[in-house]
Amino acid sequence: MIEIIMLVILVSAAAVFFRLVKGPTVFDRIAAADAIGAMFLVILVLLSLYFERSVFVDVAFIFGLLLFIEVLIMAKYFEEKKGGKRN
Repeated sequence: MIEIIMLVILVSAAAVFFRLVKGPTVFDRIAAADAIGAMFLVILVLLSLYFERSVFVDVAFIFGLLLFIEVLIMAKYFEEKKGGKRN
């Protein structure tokens, strides 16, 4: 069952990868990269269940934190690049 779920997630990631490459705006590409990262995070947790190893959950937790920080940094960078005002 876990294998089927991982396969569905990988197919969804392939569909989102199209938006990452083709996205009309930078923010679409950022959202697509974040979605692919979240899908990879879910696959790490599923691998933890499949192999019965808790180390994958630890890696997934750190990866989730880095993914969140990455999106914040990219959003801040592109906001300043477009001429957004700082408070």
